[in-house]
Amino acid sequence: MTGISRRDFISKASVLAGSSYPAMIALGLLKAAPAAAFNLEGKGNGKHVIILGAGLAGMTAAYELKKLGYKYTILEARDRAGGRVWTVRNNTTETELDGKPQRAKFDDGQYFNAGAARIPHHHGLSLHYCRELGVQLETYNNINESGFVYNDGTGPLANKRIRIREIHNDMRGYTSELLAKAIDQDALDRPMTVDDKEILIEYLRAEGELDPDKLYKGTPRRGYISPPGAGDTPGKLANPYELSEIIKSGLIGHSFYNIGDYIYEQQMTMMQPVGGMDMIAKALEKHVGKDIQYKAEVREIRKTTDGTRVVYADSHGKMKELEGDYCICTIPLPVLSGITSDFSSPVLRAIDSVTYYEAGKIGLQFKRRFWEEDDHVFGGISRTNMDIHQIFYPSNGFLSKKGTLVGYYNFGDKAIKVGNLTLADREKLALEQGNRIHPQYKQEFESSFSLAWHKIRYSQGAFATYSSDQRQRFYPALLQPDGPVYFAGEHTTYLTAWMAGAFESARRSVSDLHERVMRSQQVQAELKG
Repeated sequence: MTGISRRDFISKASVLAGSSYPAMIALGLLKAAPAAAFNLEGKGNGKHVIILGAGLAGMTAAYELKKLGYKYTILEARDRAGGRVWTVRNNTTETELDGKPQRAKFDDGQYFNAGAARIPHHHGLSLHYCRELGVQLETYNNINESGFVYNDGTGPLANKRIRIREIHNDMRGYTSELLAKAIDQDALDRPMTVDDKEILIEYLRAEGELDPDKLYKGTPRRGYISPPGAGDTPGKLANPYELSEIIKSGLIGHSFYNIGDYIYEQQMTMMQPVGGMDMIAKALEKHVGKDIQYKAEVREIRKTTDGTRVVYADSHGKMKELEGDYCICTIPLPVLSGITSDFSSPVLRAIDSVTYYEAGKIGLQFKRRFWEEDDHVFGGISRTNMDIHQIFYPSNGFLSKKGTLVGYYNFGDKAIKVGNLTLADREKLALEQGNRIHPQYKQEFESSFSLAWHKIRYSQGAFATYSSDQRQRFYPALLQPDGPVYFAGEHTTYLTAWMAGAFESARRSVSDLHERVMRSQQVQAELKG
């Protein structure tokens, strides 16, 4: 490379490549950064950022700002960090809007994740922060063919629990049979060569485990009446349910669609933190907790000549003011809608127009893990068309004496209906409907803790849910700063309902804010020069 210095080469390469970064890697001057790297240049030089909310988005923003030399203050209305990343344990307390105080009475070591509960393997940023913060992970069993479906209705298979694997494999067999017959009778549109047809039919035979006549007569995949064993114990297969029985019994209705088993976000492998989802929040809190003011309820958000001013009530109800250069607001929109502000009209319309989903959960502690001991269910989900909708089995503490499962996880109308019940009636409903699937419920039950996310004071919804029209009309306003105020949280991403949305949004806001500060510093330096 005679006649040109490395610095000159990099400068010229940056013109062609758009950045000097790739050239520096090519020259071996920099190591290639991992995909989750966040290496912003420059320092904030003590600029003060007020962060509203100590959920994952707020604490992650603080965590990254701290690395860049910013001063920050986090105002959190709750008495805990984490927001909707919330693990209910013994003595956890909550009072819903218009509700009565509730205190969890679980054994030490028993818990359930009231909010976020699982991490997809492809949410790289979520995994990155777990790795960087030292949060230990374990496998989360989201899909379990040994779970049950239960249809409260009519038909020969209704009102009885049926293994998921039986319905899944019977339907796989019958649909493969129908398609194989259609292909064999030239019922499909051309073009298909003879070889194509033979290959496809052979695939369908394997997929549905059809007999040589392309008929579905059952399969070991759906289970045994008595399993294979030693000696003269070959096992006895169960007969498949008739296709007409499955249809008439409602077991392929919308409550039992297994779409959740293979949508992108829930494909295996999934993970969870060891000891509860709040381990992530606790790990962040260790780094930024000293700058969190708890029980600080925001009342006003104002833009000033030099930055921003926030008015809040402290833990004693005393009104206080805090001024900063910038603000990152992570408050959920239904809550933000009730806070006085001088936001621009587009932002105000977005705050009032984006809808949030209703959702409810109940944790049930039992004396023994009968779902494992009696029913051989280790993790996974059972589905029903009843108000409880789903039962989530724990993916931790296998073979322990006691256990806590999620006795219902419902959405929309069902969540509203159940959420309007008293705490005692929610428990009663969960036990009565769950008992139809697990008769051991009432004998083994010990305690419960329930919540309706749309009634949690500082959330007022489980997660943002955009229609196509809302995404087009209102979403863009939340991606831009409103003066000195930036917005973050899952509602400012396409990853609503996921922790990854909180992480991604925090990085976006910090990056945008820091770029603005760096531009300002550059202008000031040029004026002085």
